Amino acid sequence: MSDCDVLILADYFCDIIITGLPEPPRIGADIFGNGMDIMPGGAYILATALHRLGVKSRWLGQFGNDILSRFVLEEAKREGIDTSLFRIYDFPLRSLSVAFSFVHDRGFISYTDPFPEYQVKDVIVEQKPQWVVNIPFNGSPEASAFIDFIHAYGAKVFVDCQYTTTTLAAEPGLIDTLRKVDVFAPNRSEAQQLTGESDPAQAAALLAQYCPLVIVKAGQQGAYAQAGQQSWHSSALNVEVVDTTGAGDAFNAGFLAALLRDLPLETCLRYGNICGGLSTTKRGGTTAVPTLEELEKYL
Repeated sequence: MSDCDVLILADYFCDIIITGLPEPPRIGADIFGNGMDIMPGGAYILATALHRLGVKSRWLGQFGNDILSRFVLEEAKREGIDTSLFRIYDFPLRSLSVAFSFVHDRGFISYTDPFPEYQVKDVIVEQKPQWVVNIPFNGSPEASAFIDFIHAYGAKVFVDCQYTTTTLAAEPGLIDTLRKVDVFAPNRSEAQQLTGESDPAQAAALLAQYCPLVIVKAGQQGAYAQAGQQSWHSSALNVEVVDTTGAGDAFNAGFLAALLRDLPLETCLRYGNICGGLSTTKRGGTTAVPTLEELEKYL
């Protein structure tokens, strides 16, 4: 029996988060916020949230010898994240996002060095996870074959869309990928981009024509889920929002933590909304992410 319930396949970011901006940045304007934090981001947020919720997870992360990598590595060790699968190289692997955070949305300007390709399949065979999370979402034959490989070794696939500029109509290969994904969890903007549907419930229904379970994370509107003809909605946690950076990753962690305990889907959505909602109450993607005990106080 494996001691890895969730295997995270994604890279770190170092987030510079600027809050209190009077307006979104634009060319030719010099604007100042009233708050700034430097925090680990990217897959670090999901890894931290899963760790705090008591989920047995491992992160296949890559780091270099640069200051950004060293900062995130130190924070991961301080947090107690399992570092056994980390790969550390003797050259820079910089990955940086400048986040412009507003009360109910955020934007990013990002840069990342080219990261080395690595043999993921061997890790999946060795770790035998129940879930593989954050594989790239695209319509390539390689993506489809990789999901087949994951399924062949008994694991399921949870895909967070991340950022997309395409549509299902423009890239039919995405539909082939969706048919193989076990859980697809875009946010409202990503679901609208893929389907052309602005209503999150309708977008979830359209995506569920191809995927067994779709969750659309809709911020203040809560979360919408669809499986076949059955639909669910879970209201957002009523909190004072400070910073939404990483809220989607925190939602994913809460949802997976409940799913691994075989809780009903509506309860899984509630776990996700509580974890994601609480994460927005302080600056930084992980500052306010709860432990399982803290989360359950809101049930």
